Formats: sequence, structure tokens, C-alpha cells
Amino acid sequence: MQLQEHDGTALRYVTVEPDGYDPGRPYPMVILLHGYGSHMRDLAGLVEVIGAAGYLYAFPNAPMPIQLGYGARGYAWADPAEGDGAEAAQRSEEMLAAFFEEVIDLYGVVAGQVVLGGFSQGGSMTFRTGLPSPDIFRGLVSLSGKMPEPDTLRARLPAGRAQHMFIAHGTLDQLIPVEEARSAHRFLEAEGYAPEYHEYEMGHEVASEEVEDLTRWLRRVLPPAAP
Repeated sequence: MQLQEHDGTALRYVTVEPDGYDPGRPYPMVILLHGYGSHMRDLAGLVEVIGAAGYLYAFPNAPMPIQLGYGARGYAWADPAEGDGAEAAQRSEEMLAAFFEEVIDLYGVVAGQVVLGGFSQGGSMTFRTGLPSPDIFRGLVSLSGKMPEPDTLRARLPAGRAQHMFIAHGTLDQLIPVEEARSAHRFLEAEGYAPEYHEYEMGHEVASEEVEDLTRWLRRVLPPAAP
């Protein structure tokens, strides 16, 4: 697996091209957003588990630097310490929109052949940026995330509710309680969506069983390009 780093116009990001990549062929794309205090390379390890064959992968870096102590630095899509973080989340959403357009154009990905997902705060940003754009994103994935501002988001939902979704959460998560995922599930079902929902006996993390379920879902919703 070889990561390629890009200094994008809106966000820095890394990409992974599929095995035997042919730029003259169309490929589906998976975009994953990291969590609070992490960075664009954090979720890249999932490529080796899900599989590098048949998919393009892209991992953007959140724009807000966060000091983690002992000289370490991470990044965030919004800072919960700054009120509700709504203003920063809005700025991140605008930058993500520019990033999506840039990376999809870079690789010539067909609209509707993209799955967007994220872990923790990245899952919240997935709902925020992905739900209003089913023409771009065939499916959405939230791992240990929560639904941002349901009442505000409801007004931005499209007329069609056929977008595929995968929601997974740990029952032992002490950072974002599992009730947040259950609440997101209830909200989406009430709005006419049919998410695939999973709970696992784990904390705020990504578990192997979870990734296996995600991989099966992904291959069904967005099949990889043929060899």
C-alpha cells in the first residue's frame, strides 16, 4: 500500500490507488474522515483490511490544529471547547465540499460512485456533509460517531431517502455513549432511511468484527471495479 500526499487547494489529503491502477478506467472511491485530535493517515490502515483491489481511497486532513500535550499535535473538524463548535464545523464543511470536488475530479470518479465515512467526529461530519448530497455519495458510514444538530440537519435532507448507511458503535464507549448512535439510528429511520446498524462490545475504537461487517456492506453497496 502506497500513500500519496497532496497539498489540496482546500485541505491536505492522502490517497491510495488500487492494485494495478489504470487511470483510463473508472473506479469507485471511499473517502474516510478521521476523528478529533487525529490526522489524515490515521484511517489509512483500513485499506489493507477492506482491500486495496478495485477501490480508490482518499483521507483528508482536518483544518484545525489541536495541541495534545508533550509537543504532540492533532487536527479537528471543530473544537467542542469553543461553544458548540458550529461555526468551525461550518467552515470545515465548506472546505470538505471543495476537497470532494477536487479529489473526485482528480481521479475522474463518476458521481454516485463514492462512499463517505468517518470515525468519531469524522462520523458527525459525514452526516453533516453527506446527507444533503446523495447524488455524490451512494453511501455513508459512521463509526463511533453521533448525529449533529438533528433539527438543523432535517431541513437540509433531500427528497429521496434511498441513500445507503452503515452505523456502528461500541456499547462500552465512554467518550461518545452508544445512545448517540441509537439516537442517530432512530432519527434516520423516522426520516425514511434504512440504515444498517451494529453494536459491538468495545470502547471508542475500531474493532476487527466491525471492519468485517463494514467490508461486506461496502462490497454490496459499492462493488469494487472488476480486475
